[in-house]
Amino acid sequence: MKTAWRWSSIVGLLWLAAAPTEAAAQADGYPNKPVRIISDSAPGSSPDVGLRVIAEALSQHWGQQVVVVNHPGASGAISARVAAEAAPDGYTLYAPALSTFLALPGRAPNLPLMLPRDFMPIGFTFDQPMSIGASPTLGVSTLPELIALAKSRPGEISYSVAGVGRMTHLTGELLQMRADIKLQMVPYTGGAAQALSDIIAGRISMIVEGYAGMAGIYQAGSIKPLAVGSAQRLLEAPNIPTVAETLPGFVAAGWQVVVAPNGTLETIVTKVGMDLRQVLTKPDTIGRLAARGSYTRPMTANETENFVREQQKLWKPAMERIAN
Repeated sequence: MKTAWRWSSIVGLLWLAAAPTEAAAQADGYPNKPVRIISDSAPGSSPDVGLRVIAEALSQHWGQQVVVVNHPGASGAISARVAAEAAPDGYTLYAPALSTFLALPGRAPNLPLMLPRDFMPIGFTFDQPMSIGASPTLGVSTLPELIALAKSRPGEISYSVAGVGRMTHLTGELLQMRADIKLQMVPYTGGAAQALSDIIAGRISMIVEGYAGMAGIYQAGSIKPLAVGSAQRLLEAPNIPTVAETLPGFVAAGWQVVVAPNGTLETIVTKVGMDLRQVLTKPDTIGRLAARGSYTRPMTANETENFVREQQKLWKPAMERIAN
């Protein structure tokens, strides 16, 4: 019995000694097949537009196809479940947006997400200033005009958002608080693409959405851009005022991170993080994202985790307002 115990102990020690080498070998060969990135955003939405630019850059960097798979709905709970249930082999990553970490407790199962409790942090992708646009039928061309109209018609002017508790909703709530107006929120779980026809036709008066997903629509003139939520005017759209020019100090921007299912090898997580930061510093990637209103902010895993925690504290009062 003692001999058997000693033999099993030796085998165990040999396995432990070999484990780091095996893990390193798996990371060295990663990826050797397509990688999918689960998204909680709808196709064509602001986070989706930027994520596809990054997926293409990673595809070129790795020599393997990186596919974005959209699972919108339930304030991000659907995508979170799909990602959490995926094999922790590095071939399924998850790119949740800010609002998945700010979800109203009890509104959706297992939300808000917490790092590192729910997923292993990998890195930060980009942030995207929010924007406010008006239907051409509303008859306003500036944010001050919108605020004046809303004051004269409290609760009558509707605005579309990408779901209850998401960044678009939070921005709309902040706008109402700061401007002392009351609007009617209409959620579209399918994102801006689903709402556009209603806004253009005037069935919905305005939209709150990331500038990245609306840039083409604004340029086409289908919807009138009133303001962006960045601290300064965007270099790519200098003619669009900031909300802060009307409501000083107003800043609202969505953001997105990349995480992995718990249990993924640390060596793979580290490699993905390093490669992600590398593609995000390439001028071509920076330029393509900036043209879509997305601004890169490469971070390490630890920096990403700390950033998420800070943002959760920052937006807590607004979430409490929605909950009440």
